[in-house]
Amino acid sequence: MTMKKSIYVLSDATAETAERVLRAALIQFSDVVAPEVRIFSLLRRDDEIETALREAAEANALIIYTIVNSEQRELLEARALAYQLETMDLIGQLMGRLSTYLESKPTGQPGLPRLNQAYFDRIEAVEFAVKHDDGQAAQGLKLADVVLVGLSRTSKTPLSTYLAQKGLKVANVPIVLGLPLPRELEEIDQDKVYGLTVSVGVLIRIRSARLKALNMPTDTDYARRDHIIRELKYARDIFRRHPEWPVVDVSERAIEETAAIVLRIREQRLRTLRQAPA
Repeated sequence: MTMKKSIYVLSDATAETAERVLRAALIQFSDVVAPEVRIFSLLRRDDEIETALREAAEANALIIYTIVNSEQRELLEARALAYQLETMDLIGQLMGRLSTYLESKPTGQPGLPRLNQAYFDRIEAVEFAVKHDDGQAAQGLKLADVVLVGLSRTSKTPLSTYLAQKGLKVANVPIVLGLPLPRELEEIDQDKVYGLTVSVGVLIRIRSARLKALNMPTDTDYARRDHIIRELKYARDIFRRHPEWPVVDVSERAIEETAAIVLRIREQRLRTLRQAPA
């Protein structure tokens, strides 16, 4: 019988960085094993680290950690060795390399993100995304950094929220079969607009699941193949009339992957704009 695998994430802050790295890596093993993942965040005291390691020892867990204080990293490694636990330091080696390159020592102070201007910019961006979700407040499209256009259930809202966490003001506009897009969309910088599309099969699956979750019949137009095919053709016709809009296929793509594509295109366009002669 195969022993259940466990991975414990230890951090002196939110553990978000380590968890994201871990989850991304585990995707590559999703067909083989699904280990238990436990998160221990805000570990600021030695006894808190000891408690987490003791629990990890009982599960014979792999330890992945992000601890910025060098003394506590040494403590963690020593105690993990005593418990015969395998560890992986996600931040110590990076800080060592940065220290050498930048010719400076890290502060070693754990904590949540500082309340600097970037933090408040992210808060403002999230509020903007909420206010301009699903075609709301179209008059504000001119203030957006990115405008997403696509059919219902093409990840417009979660993608808007994710990009907002990067500090971008994102609006999204739905494509509805037979209805024109808001005129304000035509009046803004078209380089800000990105189309989202999806395959027929994936859209049927997503919409059917949505209807089931709402306890609604799944044989409505919203999830019917013939209706979805017409919607997708209508969306393609719109995208064809706007060749300046990059169109991203979100089929089977995680939000993070779609966001990376949008960010890469945006950065390329901004770089070209900066390099253009005045």
